[in-house]
Amino acid sequence: MARIEIENLTKEFGTLTALDNVVLELEKGQIVGLLGPNGSGKTTLIKIMNGLLTPTAGTVSINGINPGIETKKIVAYLPDRNSLPEYMTTGQLIELYQDFFDDFNIVKAETMISELGIDMTQQMKRMSKGTKEKLQLCLVMAREAEVYLLDEPIGGVDPATRDYILRTIISNYNEDAVVIISTHLISDIESVLDDVIFLKEGKVVLHKKAEDIREETGESVDQLFREVFRC
Repeated sequence: MARIEIENLTKEFGTLTALDNVVLELEKGQIVGLLGPNGSGKTTLIKIMNGLLTPTAGTVSINGINPGIETKKIVAYLPDRNSLPEYMTTGQLIELYQDFFDDFNIVKAETMISELGIDMTQQMKRMSKGTKEKLQLCLVMAREAEVYLLDEPIGGVDPATRDYILRTIISNYNEDAVVIISTHLISDIESVLDDVIFLKEGKVVLHKKAEDIREETGESVDQLFREVFRC
């Protein structure tokens, strides 16, 4: 059962404050939209939750544990750019994930990869950008994780592939898990969101149920986002 608690989290890079006193609690069984324009702190927050960056101040805990080696066993992370060895083939990458993660479901991975028509023998360096992104997502979603951190999973793919990716996320995540999707493409993912977080200049300016936003404002999450982040 996943639970994420973030207390007074601040991250500074020199004179730049990327995250400013962020406070959040996230429970299991939710798909959460981490929404904001580029530069709002989304990737920084996800990297801290995954243990890739350390906070300047404040704390993050996942099931009561600070991000590190122990949390990597239950956190599945999709970065916003390729982090896998380019010389490896699809089949070799499946074997790599199977070796690294006890919760990796190889049948699920092979099914998704087959449905997308990805060649098991092709090296990553010979794939298109879109195919690389699809392959990375398949590997991440084939884990039976407790937390999924997905950084811009639909950023560089065509609309039809976006639909497939969202269906993949919905149908493959563990129902006792928390799924956090970082994006600025709100209209494409709004239909799958339970919870919504708006980040603006490193601050949380809204954290609500998606349904509550629609009921209280009479607007979609996308419409409210455009108002909050209007230039």
